[in-house]
Amino acid sequence: MTNPAAAELIARSNRLGADPKNTNYAGGNTSAKGTETDPVTGEPVELLWVKGSGGDLGTLKESGLAVLRLDRMRALVDVYPGIEREDEMVAAFDYCLHGKGGAAPSIDTAMHGLVDAAHVDHLHPDSGIAIATAKDGEQLTATIFGDRVVWVPWRRPGFQLGLDIAAIKEQNPQAIGCILGGHGITAWGDTSEEAEANSLWIIDTAAAYIAEHSKAEPFGPALEGYAALPEAERRAKAAALAPTIRGIASQDRPMVGHFADHDVVLDFLASSEHPRLAELGTSCPDHFLRTKVKPMVLDLPASASVEESIARLKELAVSYREDYQGYYDRNATPDSPAIRGADPLIVLVPGVGMFSFGKDKQTARVAGEFYTNAINVMRGAEGLSTYAPIDEAEKFRIEYWALEEAKLQRMPKPKPLATRIALVTGAAGGIGKATAKRLAAEGACVVVADLDLEKAQAAAAEIGGPDVAIGVAADVSKEDAVQAMVDAAVLAFGGVDLVVNNAGLSLSKSLLETTEADWDLQHNVMAKGSFLVSKAAAKVLIEQEMGGDIIYISSKNSVFAGPNNIAYSATKADQAHQVRLLAAELGAHGVKVNGVNPDGVVAGSGIFASGWGANRAAVYGVEEKDLGKFYAQRTILKREVLPENIANAVFVLCGPDMSHTTGLHVPVDAGVAAAFLR
Repeated sequence: MTNPAAAELIARSNRLGADPKNTNYAGGNTSAKGTETDPVTGEPVELLWVKGSGGDLGTLKESGLAVLRLDRMRALVDVYPGIEREDEMVAAFDYCLHGKGGAAPSIDTAMHGLVDAAHVDHLHPDSGIAIATAKDGEQLTATIFGDRVVWVPWRRPGFQLGLDIAAIKEQNPQAIGCILGGHGITAWGDTSEEAEANSLWIIDTAAAYIAEHSKAEPFGPALEGYAALPEAERRAKAAALAPTIRGIASQDRPMVGHFADHDVVLDFLASSEHPRLAELGTSCPDHFLRTKVKPMVLDLPASASVEESIARLKELAVSYREDYQGYYDRNATPDSPAIRGADPLIVLVPGVGMFSFGKDKQTARVAGEFYTNAINVMRGAEGLSTYAPIDEAEKFRIEYWALEEAKLQRMPKPKPLATRIALVTGAAGGIGKATAKRLAAEGACVVVADLDLEKAQAAAAEIGGPDVAIGVAADVSKEDAVQAMVDAAVLAFGGVDLVVNNAGLSLSKSLLETTEADWDLQHNVMAKGSFLVSKAAAKVLIEQEMGGDIIYISSKNSVFAGPNNIAYSATKADQAHQVRLLAAELGAHGVKVNGVNPDGVVAGSGIFASGWGANRAAVYGVEEKDLGKFYAQRTILKREVLPENIANAVFVLCGPDMSHTTGLHVPVDAGVAAAFLR
């Protein structure tokens, strides 16, 4: 049974974390103190429950709490070796843990344990950080809050900061919390309700003061030519720029992207002070750990053409990398971790919006959310005073902190297709859906494209939701629809790495029964459709300069001649030769092109369910329900081919073990001798 103090803490944390005005994703931490019976002695023992390292307040559960014996945690004060060795105290927290399981204690554990209050909240609200990063933040704190909130000069999170805040509370019994210079807020209370009320009072009071006293144009007057483009125009430009920007952000390691064009970002970029403020960078440690110390900003107006913008972005990328290397070299010491890459994580394009990047979609999206928080902070600080973030040496100490490096090294090994973005056509069911599910299970972000939008969206939701998969409508026989599909992919995830041409249909008719319309329909969807999809995707793959894969789901019928199948088999042969042609052409760009030749995939197949199955069953003289078994019996292995078998082949072709293979067709037909490749 959950201890009542812990239960109150979880409920409070979830409420605070559910509202972005209170703190950002995975930002801040909360705690509660209470008693339990020691299972060894049977005596009451005082405990500290505190949100563990890396957790999120809004979704916090009991498993996300670290539980420490309060007497042992506070006894660490007697062995504290001083600020130069304060990092050693984090390892000492492990010797204060109570019971087994739970989360790892965070660097802020000392703040919660040493402050003499039953409940403590440490949060990163935009309004609070705006005061914390204002040049005259100390004076503003006194003006806004009186003696109820105390100013704490910037200090890196750690044991000493916990001692400082504990002393401040003891010396200021009337205070309910403090503003941490350059960082955030901390509040406390005798009850969970009181701590929450005090936290919200500080946040709301700061926000109200900013709203009432801020200058009219905190980011300066509007810059001519930098206003937001109309929505359709800016999203089209964003889609055109996205492959270039993702390539820039992925020079050191592949990244997944996220695009945002909300008013907060567009208004910032339309104002005259945005170059100065962007150059100053972020301040709150949670911000710059996810966004890097500053973004890369395109210094062209919204009216600049796509071609002009691409050329300038590539120039700026070189400068950004040189600047970041200089930042590292100026601040690194002999024992600093190696540089983690010099690519930007945030790229701002005036009139268009913000591109953010990370190791997966969620990380990329959250990085963008954090930079939006930083814009709000800058607006508040500039509106009242002057934005004055912590200096770069302090930023470096945190970004390349040994404790942060250790946290990164503990991260689980990425899945084989992590950072890869897959586009699968005809993916609402059958082979396409099985393929999309397998690629997502191996770490890819997936665009589920299908003629039926509702089914595509339902399949995407089943696979994992918008941070893993999205559903889009696509008629692959129409060039504008194909381009819209590819644009949706790059706006959702930053680009495209892996294309599976799976969309198809079939009509089983003899030569004399096959009409011109029958022929055109099948060739438009499969031969022409594959061509259009490959062409549109290849533009992205080439511009990204990250290589990639195109895979055709062809058919055993591309090499096997069967009765009553002229249009379908001919178009499958067309697809099969497209594989060879594109493998030869795109190899220079690091793009592999391969094919899979299935046979008789009846289970879950839209093609077979739409009449093809009944026709093929009639041709072979079997019941339609027995068609899968019939196909199995005519194979060498006597096994029915399932959608998952095709998905497995797709994964192998685009996975890490087939990095040197292109132009290959893999039969997945359980063995049909007449279809052996020669």
